[in-house]
Amino acid sequence: MNQLSTKGLSLLKTLEGFRNAPYDDQTGKDTDSWVAGATVGFGHLIDRDEWDEFKDGVTREEAERLLRQDLRPFVNAVRNKTQTPLSQHQFDALVIFTFNIGRTAFRNSSVLKLINRPQANTQYRNLESAWKAWNRSQGQVMEGLKRRRAIEWQLFESGRYRK
Repeated sequence: MNQLSTKGLSLLKTLEGFRNAPYDDQTGKDTDSWVAGATVGFGHLIDRDEWDEFKDGVTREEAERLLRQDLRPFVNAVRNKTQTPLSQHQFDALVIFTFNIGRTAFRNSSVLKLINRPQANTQYRNLESAWKAWNRSQGQVMEGLKRRRAIEWQLFESGRYRK
């Protein structure tokens, strides 16, 4: 597996949702000035030096282009850090997961450790519990993240691409 499949991309876009106007990823509220976590399109984090380019929002086509660009390092992280054969649906689930938690978090995660070595010593009893533990934002358990992890896990475990 070298790329996110068409079905994987479609699920990622559904999970991220499309927002044409910039918003604060932590609050979900539109923002008219740059904040850490300013986001637009399908989950594109706006760097401070990009604010002028994106402050008035994006079209769906621009958001699609940004997502394709943004995905490359996440696809590469999954490709380069997993040491065990993956099916396409498992690869897709890991890319979607990594896109949400970030590459550094993925590289240091018990999820990756358990994928690469199922008997690895972690605080989790199995891969599913390690995966679903990524359900917090700012220290708080978030229902949206619990749902997302369940959808990702369903894809990883059974190959079902549905929200």
